Amino acid sequence: MSIQEHYETASKDKISLIKKIIYGFGAFVNNLLGAAIGTMTIVLNLGLGMSPALVGLLGALPRLVDAFTDPLMGYISDNTKSKWGRRRPYLFIGAIIAGIAFALLWQLPRDQSESFYFWFFLIGSVIFYLAYTVFATPWVALGYELTPDYHERTRIMAVQNFMGQFAWLFAPWFLLFMQNESLFSDMIEGASWLAIIIGLFTVFVGVLPAIFLTERFTPIPTQKEGVDSTAKPIKSKKISEAANDFFKGFLITLKFKPFLSLCAATFLVFNGFMMVSAFQSYVIIYYVFGGDQALGAEYVGWAGTVSFIATSCAIFIVTKLSSMLGKRRAFFITIAISIFGYALKWFCFTPDNPILVIIPPIFFSFGLGGLFTLMGSMVADVCDLDELETGERREGMFGSIYWWVVKLGMAAAMAAGGFLLHATGFDVSLGGGQSADTLFYMRLADVLVPVLCSVLAIWMVATYPITEQMAHDVRQKLEQRRGKMAVEDDSASEGNAEVATSS
Repeated sequence: MSIQEHYETASKDKISLIKKIIYGFGAFVNNLLGAAIGTMTIVLNLGLGMSPALVGLLGALPRLVDAFTDPLMGYISDNTKSKWGRRRPYLFIGAIIAGIAFALLWQLPRDQSESFYFWFFLIGSVIFYLAYTVFATPWVALGYELTPDYHERTRIMAVQNFMGQFAWLFAPWFLLFMQNESLFSDMIEGASWLAIIIGLFTVFVGVLPAIFLTERFTPIPTQKEGVDSTAKPIKSKKISEAANDFFKGFLITLKFKPFLSLCAATFLVFNGFMMVSAFQSYVIIYYVFGGDQALGAEYVGWAGTVSFIATSCAIFIVTKLSSMLGKRRAFFITIAISIFGYALKWFCFTPDNPILVIIPPIFFSFGLGGLFTLMGSMVADVCDLDELETGERREGMFGSIYWWVVKLGMAAAMAAGGFLLHATGFDVSLGGGQSADTLFYMRLADVLVPVLCSVLAIWMVATYPITEQMAHDVRQKLEQRRGKMAVEDDSASEGNAEVATSS
């Protein structure tokens, strides 16, 4: 097959638009819960008077729980056997419990001590994040296995990424809703009702993928294939055996080089963006508008709206590029476009013509739009290659570790961003009187950090080996193997039946 030719998606491998949308509802719920708990924590400071340091601690500590529970849930999901499948039971239960836990988390009692609120919210957050993990980890894994087709996987990820973006469109309005004096007596009551609305939405929408989607891969009940075609049916594992299997699978996943390339690239692109995400607002307010917070905030909002529209458009452009050129080349192009957008900030973020601040987001939005469209599809291809080499399907483990890297990196990037802002010499008490050196270093960091991270990400993906041809070959080998194993299992079952009859 020449480099210009591509394999057509077979009709049996296509996922209908309605099913893609149903899977996308999971992305909406997933992002909505993440955005909501991040946006609404301001209530703890402004509404209850908690120390900002304690509020920050409440945001970080549950992530330590995630570091263990995410891979564990991935392992449990991968190894579950039920008549409803490996993922769907957890999706259904997780959505219901997560919705209820989120709603209850914000029913904050009045007139309590700071210590009471800290422990109330910490314990409630841990319970919520546990339920959130039960929902989110199988949902991610389900997306990897909806289709075995190289291109259809990208289309699925494009739709779910597009639908997930709407959560970030609504989240900025949460504060205004909670502060609405015509509806609520104060912010605490507003948060209580907003949490109930989000919780109900999570319950009724989050269960849709579990109800209407089907799982493609049903593991044949044999031991690791490597493989021994005479392997015996898998028996229930003891706790010690399951623990050993979990850690062994965890280490194999972490050592899989194609997967590490994707994790590193995601860490760099996403967290390079997150590290200076606050810088954009500071540069607009203090450099473009000389410290005018009201006017600066308005333009920050417009830039965010343009970014949402551009990201949504970029998702579908990236999908087309992937079909034409392959996923790796599409990644190179979209990240290059985003680098151009970051560089434009140096020229477009100017007090001489403030309206130009809406231009760079049109281009650098390709970075995130392409990242979470292509990476999900590429991780699905990695799962196939891993099965070919190990005889196991570990979508849950791969998905949980991938998103754990994203969450861990996001927390680290936000912390590093604060130190970076401090290093520029920024002093909030000076208002619009920041020194020329401070403004210069703020602008430089705003441009240079994401550009360097994006360049490194391109270098990481340059070694990613799975092309369309390779993915096609891997799929053929897997299907031949699965067919052979199924026939052998059926033959073994018939043989056992004959022995039983003759005896």
